[in-house]
Order: sequence, then C-alpha cells, then structure tokens
Amino acid sequence: MLRMIIVAIASFAFFGSLRVAAQHEEHAGSATAEKLGTVHFDNSCAPAVTADFDRAVALLHSFEFSTAIEGFNRVLAADRTCAIAYWGIALAHWGNPFAGAKSEVALQRGRGAVESGQKVGASTPRERAYIDAAGALFTATAASQRDRVLAYDRAMDAVARAYPHDIEATIFHALALNQTALPTDKTYAPQLAAAAILEPLFERYPDHPGLPHYIIHAYDHPPLAARALDAARRYSEIAPSAPHALHMPSHTFTRVGAWQESAATNRRSEEVALEQGVITEALHAMDYQTYAFLQMAQDRAARDVLNRLPAVTARINPASIGGAAPPMAGFFAATAIPARYALERAAWDEAARLEVPTTGTPFTIAIAHFARALGAARSGNPAAAQQDVDRLAALRGQLENVDAYWAEQVDIQRRVAVAWVAFTTGRQNEGIAALRAAADAEDATDKSAVTPGPLAPARELLGEMLLEGGDAPAALAAYEASMAKEPGRFRGAFGAARAAEAAGDSAKARDYYSRTLAIASTADSRRAEIERAKTYLAGAH
Repeated sequence: MLRMIIVAIASFAFFGSLRVAAQHEEHAGSATAEKLGTVHFDNSCAPAVTADFDRAVALLHSFEFSTAIEGFNRVLAADRTCAIAYWGIALAHWGNPFAGAKSEVALQRGRGAVESGQKVGASTPRERAYIDAAGALFTATAASQRDRVLAYDRAMDAVARAYPHDIEATIFHALALNQTALPTDKTYAPQLAAAAILEPLFERYPDHPGLPHYIIHAYDHPPLAARALDAARRYSEIAPSAPHALHMPSHTFTRVGAWQESAATNRRSEEVALEQGVITEALHAMDYQTYAFLQMAQDRAARDVLNRLPAVTARINPASIGGAAPPMAGFFAATAIPARYALERAAWDEAARLEVPTTGTPFTIAIAHFARALGAARSGNPAAAQQDVDRLAALRGQLENVDAYWAEQVDIQRRVAVAWVAFTTGRQNEGIAALRAAADAEDATDKSAVTPGPLAPARELLGEMLLEGGDAPAALAAYEASMAKEPGRFRGAFGAARAAEAAGDSAKARDYYSRTLAIASTADSRRAEIERAKTYLAGAH
C-alpha cells in the first residue's frame, strides 16, 4: 500500500487539469452558483457529457446520492454507451458506507446498475475494473454485508494499484478501506491507513470534496478527532451547495466539543437540505444541532429545533434514496431530539412521558423506551420503567439476527435501564455493578455516524449513580473517564465538579465548575447547575 501511495502522489501531474464541477448551474432555490468543489473523472464517454459526469461524481463524493443518480442518468440520456455512468449509479444505491446494513431494495437496484454497465460494456479496461469492483458490493451470493465490504476493498485496491495515475481510484480505495473498520477495533488501523492515503492528496488538491469528507470519516473517533479539524473547517467552504458537506464538519466539532461551530454548520445544512428537499439530511442536521445547543445550555434554541421537528418529520419518504442520511436517520433524529431535550436537562418526569413512535426501525424505537425507562426510574417510578425495559429486551431480540451492532447498542441501553431500576429500588451495589458493566461494554464499541453521541453516556451515568450512592472519588473517576471520550459535555463537566467538591478536592472542583461555565458561556436558559457553579466559584478561595 505504501508503494501505491508514493507512486500515486508522484504521478498526479497527469491530473493537473481538475475541473470545477457544474459551476454554470444554479443552486436550487437561490441565485448563487452551485459550488460542489473541483472534480474530474477521466472517462471514455462523449466529450459533451464531461461536465455532467464530473458534477455527478462531485455529488457522489458528498454523498448526495439521489442528485448524483439524476446526474448520471443525464449523462446516459446524452450518451447511452457511457457504461461507467452505471458504476456511479451503483455506488449511489449503496449509499452512505457508514450507515449500516443495506436494504434488499438497495442491493437489487445496485446490482441492476452493475449488470447494466456490464451489458453496455465499458470502452476501456480501467472502466470495466471500476464497474466490476462496484459489483462486489452487490454480489447475491455474499454471506453478509461485511463479506461484500471486504471484497469491494480488495477490488478497489487492485484498481488503484493497476492505475496509479488515477486519483479517483486512489480516493475511492481509501473510502473502501475505511469502510472495513470494525467498531470494536481500537487500533483504528484501517482508518489510519485511509487517512495516510488521503492527507497528502488534500495538500495537492485542496478543492476536491471527497478528500476532506473522507478524512473526517477516517478520524471520526475520540482519540483521532482533533486530527480532522482542518478538513472539517474547509469542507463546508469547498462544497456549500451539498447539505452533507455543511453537516459533516460537525462530526469533528462534536468529537472535540466545539459546540458553537457544530450548531452553526448544522443550521446551514438544515436550511440547504430543506431547500433541496433532502428531508432526512435536514433531520440529521437538526439532531446534531440539538445536541450542540443542549451542551451550551441553549435550551431555548434546542426547543426551537424541537418545535420545527413535526413539520419536517411529516415529510420523510421511507422509499427515498435521498442523501447521506438514509430514511433510518430521519426516524432516528425524530425520536432522539425530544429524548435528548429531556435527558440533557435532567427532566426525568418529562422523559418518562415521551411518546413512543409507531414508525421506524427497532433501534430508533428503542430510543424512546430507553429515555422513558431512565426517566421513570430516576423520577421514582421503577415499576413503570420495567415496562420499557421489557420492550428494550424485545427490540434487541428483533435485531439479534439482523444487525449485530444495533442489537448490542439496544442491549447496552437495556442494561443501563436495568441498573437504574435496581439502584432506585434499594439494590445500590447491584445497580452500580450492572451500570459499570454496561459502561465497559459501551466503551468497547463506538457510536454510529447517525448520532452525535449516546443519548446519555453510560460512564457519565455511572458517575451520577456513584455520586448519589455517596462514593464521590469513584464518581469523579467515572466522570473524568467519560469526558476523555466525550469532551465538552455540560453534564460531564458539572458532574465532575460536584464529585470533586464532595470528595474535598477544591482545585478540581474550581477547575470543573469553571469548565461548566465556559461550556455554557452563551446559555439562553437559567439552569440550576449554572447558578450552583457561579455560587461555588464566588465563594472559592
């Protein structure tokens, strides 16, 4: 792989004439010229379709899948012999490579596109290699999605090695490599290898949309996130006409606790997504906005998002291809936003009364049951919490043979809820042991790209439980461990301050109360935690 990277970088003069994709088109709903970045995909199709083809690939790089398909179909309407356009259509049907299991409908459509490309017949061996590589993602005989992903990575590695002058082959191989990463692999070897391919290219081609996008994905993990800050701050300016390019930087901002930047870029993403009718992308951006606002104690701003939610949710089309956020992400956001609004404000009664959605997937429906169980247990009604615990167990059962990742995430939620039921019914040691085990399980995996973070980090909740149980030193250790993974969280910083104060560590108490106020420096609410921090610091010596 290292040899491939060196050869590819040394040869990129061949692609010095990268072209701006579709600068002549108007951005939908505005008088501003469309801006998607600079992309050129060398091909053997008619010269007249070059601009449309490059625009479609630029859209593909920003995960704007439905509009990419429209673009490739426009190419085919002008040149029906352009077999490589079917490669782009196939990848668009695969969709967001980090969005979990693909539906049978998506697999059938992608397989159909590959077969159409193979039937038309590409004019060059390179283009045939691209089409055949995409076919690995849709093989009907593959035992699992992971088998498809691994086969595709091997195929794209072969394409990139065979055509070392081809920047697009190198970039798509890096994305394929990153897609092979497992959430339980804390070496981050595939991600780091992908980043090693992408970063030198970004220096040479600073206007290419795929490079910062995939760098952000490669580093979208707590220990690595800060490495993506430059890419995050540049991507939204490279392709501001793509809703996902406006949202994606917030994956990094969330990981490092840059809440104001996250809220601002997601507000822009929401607006552009609604303007273009990409509803699930708008909802995805609204979820990240809500999370950021609540960390800054901007509860009124979060409430504004909540108030906009019903009208946007009503526009979800489960059959839509859409953009980076699949329909599942829309259902996730629609359930997560009200749950976050209650849990982050410690409004336990409010959480216990949340409505359970009637549509969505088992793991999106589980969000409501988890929040209800936690709210009921912590507001003194563990019997009511047990009903939601039972529903979480049933939902986990529905996922066990379908989606192992989400089955585990729902089970962690169930275990957290079980721990709080035990703790609030007088079985404190049992509850602490159960919650500690759930936190260990959560730390051993990783969050999905669909969410800015856990609804309530299990180790942060362990800190709260230990503090309520009177073990302040252990609580402080739990809070500090949680903040190492989820930095900048309001409840994490405030909890650590309370624990340090209770443990008699005045230096750490001052530090964490100061951090709490810094995180909430633009608060639009009068949370009791803010007043307590101010009072402590005013009396500290």
